[in-house]
Amino acid sequence: METLYIAVRALRAHKLRSFLTLLGVIIGVMTVVVVVSITSGLNRYVAEELFQLSPDVLIFTKFGIITDRDAFLEALRRKDLDRDDLTAVERLCRDCGSIGASVQNQLPVKRDSKRLSRVSVQGSTANLADLNNLELETGRFFSPSEVDHSALVAVIGSDVRDELFGRLDPIGRKFTVGGNPLKVVGLLRKQGTVLGQSQDNQLFMPLSTYERFFGSRQSLNIFVRPAGGMTRLAAVEDEVRVILRARRHTRFEEDDPFGVVTAAAAQNMWRSISAGAFSLMFLVSGISLAVGGIVIANIMLVSVVERTREIGIRRATGARKRDILMQFLAEAVILGGVGGAIGVGLGIAIARGISTFFPLPTLVRPELVVVGLTLALVTGALAGFFPARKAASLPPVEALRYE
Repeated sequence: METLYIAVRALRAHKLRSFLTLLGVIIGVMTVVVVVSITSGLNRYVAEELFQLSPDVLIFTKFGIITDRDAFLEALRRKDLDRDDLTAVERLCRDCGSIGASVQNQLPVKRDSKRLSRVSVQGSTANLADLNNLELETGRFFSPSEVDHSALVAVIGSDVRDELFGRLDPIGRKFTVGGNPLKVVGLLRKQGTVLGQSQDNQLFMPLSTYERFFGSRQSLNIFVRPAGGMTRLAAVEDEVRVILRARRHTRFEEDDPFGVVTAAAAQNMWRSISAGAFSLMFLVSGISLAVGGIVIANIMLVSVVERTREIGIRRATGARKRDILMQFLAEAVILGGVGGAIGVGLGIAIARGISTFFPLPTLVRPELVVVGLTLALVTGALAGFFPARKAASLPPVEALRYE
């Protein structure tokens, strides 16, 4: 306790120098906390919100997951997936438990004088709400009977509700999509925005109704869920691939003339895209923390030189080498710990501010606080060890002689 008291008193004696020394650690720890919070928040959002597909659902599409320009141009030349493909999968796939389909386009919607110029309009089968994890705030999704009879019904997102109906309850009210009348039967749960893009500017109508209004010239997305759950996922993927390849007379050595999207593949794509950027951010954070450690080591070395006579007096009055070592090491660790605590606090505040005022989700986990403080304490200990050892090694007679 006496050693700690002496260390704190020495730091308080040079408040400005101690504060400037803290800045390096504060900035380093703060950067680490902010970067990890943004990374965790984006990964959670991608896993839980952006890619809403259930892990046991496969989507067969014309394009699949596109990662470069050549793949996009190749996908453009593929044949569309159509109603006949959907019928073939329904008839021939033995291990498929649930099969659905959707088609999507950007279309204008209108109610009286209120209008939205570009809304994501999807025509789908009645089971898409289950296959795509769509949650309703109120109302219902359309039924298989309404799909069979091309019913003029729709389920809308909250942005469409706010723009067209304001504070009115939209259930049972009518509006138009591309000039065609529909009645609202359900309202989707609000999902918010990601990276500045709203996830609520969308609506769903029966697939047959969509084709009745806008034709069937677009490629379908075919959703498949195995009857046996995740254990049968690979088997069902192979079975549907065989069906679609046979319909297109694809030779054995040729690639699939369609794409397959799964929740795992979508998340892996996100990780591959974000890995480089986040690695660079972590590198910058590490450099900031290293600079903070160098500043602590430099200031501690200066402190050893300034307090050489003090060290000699303490040694002459009975202080051991270990006591001197612990005194200067305690000063470095205190600098690191205080800087870490302030850095963690600022990092959490900045992370929460980002999620509040900017379209970036963040996630501050309790273990992040522990990691931030541990990094700061370790940085202080490592930075202070050499100066502390140098102070402890000073001969008492030479130290007393120093002016």
